[in-house]
Amino acid sequence: MGTVRHILQKKGHGVLSINPSTTVYYALEYMVEKNVGALLVTDGERFAGIFTERDYARKVILRGKASKETLVREIMSEHPVTVTPDDTVEDCMKLMTQKYIRHLPVMEGNRLVGLVSIGDIVKYIIEDQKFIIDNLEHYITGQ
Repeated sequence: MGTVRHILQKKGHGVLSINPSTTVYYALEYMVEKNVGALLVTDGERFAGIFTERDYARKVILRGKASKETLVREIMSEHPVTVTPDDTVEDCMKLMTQKYIRHLPVMEGNRLVGLVSIGDIVKYIIEDQKFIIDNLEHYITGQ
């Protein structure tokens, strides 16, 4: 099975990020604009955490906070589960299933190098299986 590096080679290493002092409201607007369910939180060059739709639902709405007054730093997940480019797609699936998460920041040492989502994982698996099936069909038919 492939690695996170393979996914990032196709997807790219670009990440959408926000500053911890951003309001939750602005972060949500940005997420809607980019059609994503999570943003990485960076403070300068330092990876500070991740902000997800789940953080908003559980830490703002259900606690009666106002998104225009709450800062991302107050509700972000500060120590998210991360992976490296050398972790396998299977490792990512296991982590996401065990931890009930949908996004994995990718770290190389102390440097943030990407983000993989459950959608990226599923897409990779589907493409990998299609490649295998196509090769088997060519082998069987001799074409």
